Amino acid sequence: MTIPTEPIGSLPRSSALGQALTAHASGQLDDSDLAKRQEQAVADTLAQLEGTGSPVLVDGEQGKPSFATYPLAGLSTLSPDGAVIPFADGHTRQLPCITEGPFRYQVRAETYLRAARQLTDKPVKQAVIAPSALSLLYPAAPIDGYSREDFLRDLADEAEADIRGCLDAGAHVVQLDFTEGRLSLKLDPSGSVLDDFIALNNEVLGRFGPEERARIGVHTCPGGDQDSTHSLDIDYAELLPKLFQLKAGNFYLQLASEADPERVLAVVQEHLPPTARVFIGVTDPIDPSVETPEQVRDRVLLAAQYIPVDRLGTCDDCGFAPFADDASTSRDLAFAKIDARVKGTALAAEALGL
Repeated sequence: MTIPTEPIGSLPRSSALGQALTAHASGQLDDSDLAKRQEQAVADTLAQLEGTGSPVLVDGEQGKPSFATYPLAGLSTLSPDGAVIPFADGHTRQLPCITEGPFRYQVRAETYLRAARQLTDKPVKQAVIAPSALSLLYPAAPIDGYSREDFLRDLADEAEADIRGCLDAGAHVVQLDFTEGRLSLKLDPSGSVLDDFIALNNEVLGRFGPEERARIGVHTCPGGDQDSTHSLDIDYAELLPKLFQLKAGNFYLQLASEADPERVLAVVQEHLPPTARVFIGVTDPIDPSVETPEQVRDRVLLAAQYIPVDRLGTCDDCGFAPFADDASTSRDLAFAKIDARVKGTALAAEALGL
């Protein structure tokens, strides 16, 4: 037995890909040429991840505009004035909102997965956006002829199809990105919004059987964009008991950036479902210093005091560039941290006699 280790999802785009995205946005590069640049970026990402010894690969989201909005690419029935997400450094991200129904994904995550699997024979993980995040697309004022209830039914069907398509396409695991979980407690300290998020996600997850759920995971973190977070100031202990109510086989938890990781681990120990595996974050994508393998090892050994080793894994706290235009972290730095995670996890397994 060893300790599994997995990336979360996004990796910084190269300067060449960044320039290509800018040129495409201004009409100076056509769709075909951009697709070629993105395929090259995916191939390079997979090769570099394999070079670190990572047992599970991701495409680095090189073809996604963002981790959250990929299903909307090409959707014409959108207004730009949706929910605003404030970050600690003062910058914001704004989601669009829909203007009419029915709601349908324009792009499914399986398209990214199938493209990546053509370039490697290693296990490939696929991240998808949680339906709870996309529930924020419905505007405050009701849409004539298309109620919020109608929208949520359509959304649940689309989210199920997104996950199922990835499972059918051979994903090693499908990971729901649920960064809005902790943020919801900042926006609504009563927890009512979080309860609604959990219920919606479970409506979708409940459509899968036990063997399928063993290949489905949920990732949570306090957000990561331009070296800032949106909810690191919210007590993690308020989120985790409800997070573990989700019907998933794996949980990916940001931990390296927590001020008191032992307190968080004690909460995990108390509430982790009996058959689930938890992957703890052992590298912090926002911290510009590279963790050493020994630091990673020690973080894993601490976690092993609270979590049975056969239900423990490691990951990065968050994606390194969840939005395509986030250039705050270099690719070299991201891969150095991943290399430390892989090596440090192996050191921990050795120390535990695995």
